[in-house]
Amino acid sequence: MATVETPSRPLPTVETERHIAIAGNPNCGKSTIFNALTGMRQKVGNYPGVTVERKLGRFFGSHGEPMTLLDLPGSYSLQVRSPDEAVSRDVLLGRRTDTARPDVIVAVVDASNLERNLYLVAQLLDIGLPVVVALNMADVAEQNGIRIDFARLQEELGVPVIPMVATEGAGLVELKQTLSRVQQPPAKRPSMPEAIDREARSLAEQLPVLEGVAFPEALLLLTLHDQALAELAEHNDAIVQSTLSAQARLREAGVEPLTALVEARYEWIHQVCGRAVHKTEAAGGSGLSISDRMDAFLTHRFWGWLAFLGAMALMFLCIFTLAKVPMDWIKALTDASSLWVGSHMPESNLRSLIVDGAIPGVGGVVVFLPQILILFFFLGLLEDSGYMARAAFMMDRVMASVGLHGKSFIPLLSSFACAIPGIMATRTVENRKDRLVTILVAPLMSCSARLPVYGLMIAVLIPGASPLAQAGIMLSMYLLGIVAAFAMAFVFKKTLLKSETPMLLLELPPYRRPLLWSIAVRMVERAGIFLRRAGTVILALSIVLWALATFPKPSDPHTTKAEAISQSYAGRMGHFIEPAIRPLGYDWKIGIGLIGSFAAREVFVGTMAIVYNIEGDVEKDTASLRDTMRAEKRDDGSPVFTPLVCVSLMVFYVLAMQCISTVVIVRRETNSWRWPLFQIAYMTVLAWMGAFVVFQGGHLLGLQ
Repeated sequence: MATVETPSRPLPTVETERHIAIAGNPNCGKSTIFNALTGMRQKVGNYPGVTVERKLGRFFGSHGEPMTLLDLPGSYSLQVRSPDEAVSRDVLLGRRTDTARPDVIVAVVDASNLERNLYLVAQLLDIGLPVVVALNMADVAEQNGIRIDFARLQEELGVPVIPMVATEGAGLVELKQTLSRVQQPPAKRPSMPEAIDREARSLAEQLPVLEGVAFPEALLLLTLHDQALAELAEHNDAIVQSTLSAQARLREAGVEPLTALVEARYEWIHQVCGRAVHKTEAAGGSGLSISDRMDAFLTHRFWGWLAFLGAMALMFLCIFTLAKVPMDWIKALTDASSLWVGSHMPESNLRSLIVDGAIPGVGGVVVFLPQILILFFFLGLLEDSGYMARAAFMMDRVMASVGLHGKSFIPLLSSFACAIPGIMATRTVENRKDRLVTILVAPLMSCSARLPVYGLMIAVLIPGASPLAQAGIMLSMYLLGIVAAFAMAFVFKKTLLKSETPMLLLELPPYRRPLLWSIAVRMVERAGIFLRRAGTVILALSIVLWALATFPKPSDPHTTKAEAISQSYAGRMGHFIEPAIRPLGYDWKIGIGLIGSFAAREVFVGTMAIVYNIEGDVEKDTASLRDTMRAEKRDDGSPVFTPLVCVSLMVFYVLAMQCISTVVIVRRETNSWRWPLFQIAYMTVLAWMGAFVVFQGGHLLGLQ
């Protein structure tokens, strides 16, 4: 099949920044190139109206000209199957009013999977924008015995082709140079059946769209099924009728539009690769690539699980060992700040607000930032190395037992960092009911916000314990969350959201050496999010909690601070819910922490710091919160924080929702309040029951 020549036209000269979109299949190294180009000059948010993440960055071309780079969500095709792919399509076709249509497209292609990746490139060549192909992972292709003639490939595609190894920075300079000078749209595009070309051009003349977009829009219209066209009819019935007529004429001629286009594009891809790609014997001559040999171990029925659990145990061990020194620094800074402010301000409500509310409330949470950064570092290593997909593959058998497949495990594993991106990642799950089940159980996976609670409770439970023992307890909490998520998924799949267990179709990306700079950029980004949260949400909650725990002030000046906090608004709230939490081993002070942490789990630590700082004298009592809590007594003289209470609290926080931000995201993802309200209800009941079983069951066994 021949390649069709299209007349080239220069883009109008624009004095402002060039807008460049970076597109490509998932796992092609797109984000690595984005991070390498933009470094710290990037901003992460959401596209207005949807929960798809938008990453914008700035960099300078080879001649110093400023450029804006937009990292589009990974997409296999412009014929979309998910919200992520829909956003990529709409940006490229200029459909989104909130995002400028790009001036240039960087198409990132995995050189080791060239034929599959070129399908999206074939569609991008039809869009009419300048395209630069970044042929990433050229080293992996060579290791796998794939030799690519880059000059011939560039000639066949009609656009610049830049061989790259993004993890090593190879090809970045050449890419910048090309982006500085590229002005022309592709001179070639893949040919297609004459009947489709004729109908698409005829339909394009009727479309009220941007210049250069009509033809690709017409091609997409011709491939839409009846349901999609019915939805479009609400906006433009005339276009729908023209599309239906064109589809009918094509079928009368024996042409199925979507099938014919797919076949034509893959025939073109096969010809391109036949001329530019040559297969040689795999590196090492053994017939097995390095990835194959690693997979034989890391996805093994026994050794694979051992490796997975070992990686998790190592992560938690590092969380308790490597984070100790910076945590001590932050704790010392917090204590010094409280003492300095307390010694330089006269006795007043403002002093109490700062010393007893803001500093301990925020500092009690910020102290866990090193542990959270280590968690993100390890998750970044797992994802960038290609191991995350292997974990999903191994989990497929377990997931199938509860009615899901391994692809749902990737959002669940992402929820270890935060449930919000985990829930957003469920957009890759095609089946609606499976996606809802995954959303409902994702918050059961222990996120980074639970780390402060776990860390505090473990410190109270076994002060001075070895890092190995602490890591073991932490790992058990994470495993409990996984088991609970699977159990609830099984229940939902058998009741509310009954459906057939789907077959797993999952791409295993090649193993790659993680780019530490890229991981560091993401860690800094997440640290910024955490600190902004601490400086806004948690600070505001700390002030509110201080006010609730301080007012109304007792009229009797001889009232003890313990009695004062008991009579405060916070104390009254704690006493109000105490009957409901007493069976769990909690007193009214812990109840204040539970109420305060509904907005965010980590607020529990700051709340406890506020409650016990108000009760003590900060200027004289420099004991840590851990020691203060261990010394806390009930009215009968028995300790409040017994081992059973500590474990019960950790189990409660494993199973409870306690995150208003996640509730909002679930509302946006499901487009209904029914599911997030149901999620709050079932997780609260589950948390109460879990904590009840631990505390009361432990008592029956004679434990304290």
